[in-house]
Amino acid sequence: VQLQASGGGLVQPGGSLRLSCAASGLTLDDYTIGWFRQAPGAGREAVSCVDSGNVRKWYADSAKGRFTISRVDTKNTIYLQMDSLKPEDTAVYFCAADLSPNLCVSGRGYPISYRGQGTQVTVSS
Repeated sequence: VQLQASGGGLVQPGGSLRLSCAASGLTLDDYTIGWFRQAPGAGREAVSCVDSGNVRKWYADSAKGRFTISRVDTKNTIYLQMDSLKPEDTAVYFCAADLSPNLCVSGRGYPISYRGQGTQVTVSS
C-alpha cells in the first residue's frame, strides 16, 4: 500500500497550492481519507477529512474557509486545495486513509492505518 503526496512547495502568504495524494494497493472509496500536517517541533495535526461516502467533510478551525478537500475515487486520488495561505500553514502535509469515520477527531495518538510520506509546504515572503 502506498499513498504518495505531491504538490507542496514554497508560496508567498496569500497564495494557493493544490496537494494531491495518489493511492495504490488499496481502494480509497472504502476508506475515510484525510490530510494531516506536522510542523517542526509540533505534533501531528488533523487538517481535513472526508468520509467514504463523500458526504461528511471535517475541517480544522484553522482550515475552515480556506482549504477544500475532495476525492476522486475513480482515480484513487484525493486533493487538498489550499487558498489564502499563511506562514503558520508551513508544515509537512501527508495524506491518510482509515476505516474509522472519526479519523480526524481521534487524537494525535490514533494509529492511522495508512499514511503517506508527506510533502513540504512553506509559506514565506
